[in-house]
Amino acid sequence: MARAFLVVMDSVGIGGAPDAERFFNDGKPDTGANTLGHIARACAEGRAQEGRSGPLHIPTLASMGAGRAVTLASGLDITLPDVPLIGAWGAATEVSNGKDTPSGHWELAGVPVPWDWHVFPQTDPAFPDDLIVDLCLAAGVGGTLGNVHASGTQVIEDHGARHVKTGWPICYTSVDSVLQIAAHEDPAIFGLENLLALCASVAPQLHKIKLGRVIARPFVGSVEAGFERTANRRDFAIAPPEPTLCDWLQDAGHSVHAIGKIGDIFSMRGIDEVRKGRDDALMGHLHDLVRDAPDGGFVCANFVEFDSEYGHRRDVSGYARHLEWFDTELARVLAQMREDDMLVITADHGNDPTWIGTDHTRERVPVLVAGLGAGDIGHIGFRDVAAGIAAHLGLEGKGKPFL
Repeated sequence: MARAFLVVMDSVGIGGAPDAERFFNDGKPDTGANTLGHIARACAEGRAQEGRSGPLHIPTLASMGAGRAVTLASGLDITLPDVPLIGAWGAATEVSNGKDTPSGHWELAGVPVPWDWHVFPQTDPAFPDDLIVDLCLAAGVGGTLGNVHASGTQVIEDHGARHVKTGWPICYTSVDSVLQIAAHEDPAIFGLENLLALCASVAPQLHKIKLGRVIARPFVGSVEAGFERTANRRDFAIAPPEPTLCDWLQDAGHSVHAIGKIGDIFSMRGIDEVRKGRDDALMGHLHDLVRDAPDGGFVCANFVEFDSEYGHRRDVSGYARHLEWFDTELARVLAQMREDDMLVITADHGNDPTWIGTDHTRERVPVLVAGLGAGDIGHIGFRDVAAGIAAHLGLEGKGKPFL
């Protein structure tokens, strides 16, 4: 019996979004942003040499049509390994009015977002007084730190010392529809359980105004040694407005397995089990489920560190290294697949590390499919990814094959 695997390389866009001029980074429209294309070009030109060297070496993704997908989406020709084509390839365009995680994932799972997300103004302070009062009451503290649009790593560096001294949570946001709350995992300072409870308590009121996520951002460390975020992040996301691919499959009797933050993104709807960790651990979970997932099973994985560690930090070399690591592991995944398996590689938005600002970029995303043979999928919508997986798993009335 067929199985399906959907793997989201978080933020690995391929340029060419037809409405990119409506989305901005530091006042500049996203027109021309191209995450994978610009990383490959930087590597080819010798501008991404920290911890690696030479042209971008992703032969597995290239064999699945990654280079062709970039050219289809944006017209950009990039330097990738010259290898035989073994996959079906295309480019997907989003219709939801956002370049954020829930919008991308929900639409990939068949449900475009029917509303405009609430975002906080780019002012200092960023949050309304009544929200800060509610946060302080819920946390049992006398104040908060941050209260700005900020990089997650920078805001912890800026306010970590005072957080350790006061125990006040660090609150920040971005152009996405998010409230992020950072706090130390040490219970003597704040504590992981207290942080999760705080986020859970304020999330419902924020979901009512269509704020997409309240994100717990725990960290460890000290003033002397520095601070580091941990893998215990949790997203308290608003529930999708309609049943998604996960619900369709679970209702039809298929097992649904989530790797990474997928369970948070879908508010655990339609999901049987969740496996978390950093990307290296998540890859181990993917290898295990390719080996062990039952017949008819569906596995959905998100590899977040493309976005969180390299895209937002505008680290071109780091992003390239992570792509090359992923590509090596992907070759092992493909070698384990069963005869009737289908694996889809895609992304939820862009985050071009060569671009101005530190936020996501509005881009088309690759759709690279193993298990169908070589072929040209062409231009499709995000929601067509759900339809292709549904067709492969035999869901009547929901499916449309990729080829």
